Amino acid sequence: MSLTPLQIHDILDENREHECEGYGIHHVCVRIASIAELPSRFGNFQVVAFWNNRDDKDHAAFVHGDVTGRENVPVRLHSECLTGDAIGSLRCDCRDQLETALQALGQMENGILLYLRQEGRGIGLTNKIRAYALQDYGYDTVEANLALGFRDDERDYSVAAHMLQSLHVKSIRLMTNNPKKINDLTQFGIKVTERIPLIIPPNPYNQFYLKTKAEKSGHMMKVGEAVRFVEQLDLPLIGGMTLDQIGALHQNENSDNGG
Repeated sequence: MSLTPLQIHDILDENREHECEGYGIHHVCVRIASIAELPSRFGNFQVVAFWNNRDDKDHAAFVHGDVTGRENVPVRLHSECLTGDAIGSLRCDCRDQLETALQALGQMENGILLYLRQEGRGIGLTNKIRAYALQDYGYDTVEANLALGFRDDERDYSVAAHMLQSLHVKSIRLMTNNPKKINDLTQFGIKVTERIPLIIPPNPYNQFYLKTKAEKSGHMMKVGEAVRFVEQLDLPLIGGMTLDQIGALHQNENSDNGG
């Protein structure tokens, strides 16, 4: 059973004037702004729109069944990926993970998918495309982000923690291969009782990406050997990079080659 009209009324009334000290170092506070029915090809969901005081982005929860006051609710945190989610890019596993999670949640008694507007691991679409261009020359995901002046993962899950609290979820079973999500949610007071692995078979275009996630980002999965092609070894020049960043790339390349 979905959230009832009375539950929806109470949740919206409770959130209308909600203010708090916020979560995390940025003191993120969220409010539930609206709730509506959302039948989908994956099952019947309700979509919950959130306002927050940090980034003016419209984060959302897709809720199947009644989750308020419930224990061990299956939850998936999905970070926005325009190229994967909407276009079907084969460079990542984002769309496959999104659809697999929604299909599984739609068959369960209840569950939540949080859709977080954190494109490109938090660096934004334009910078993600710059990172893709670096990867075209053989850089892995982590190396590309670092070369652009970012950490390997800029995502912040304080918004997700507050969203779950706003839905009055008592504990969750988290669909993830990423220990950072578990650690961050736990740090923000979310009780994670179980990890549900979400493994997507690689394709020829994302095998190197998945291998990097496992080896450098600590994702709990195994991926076969991935090869960097010879034509990827030329040094790139990417629009939007500063002269200092380009110079650092040349220095790193010379160092790797013993120059």
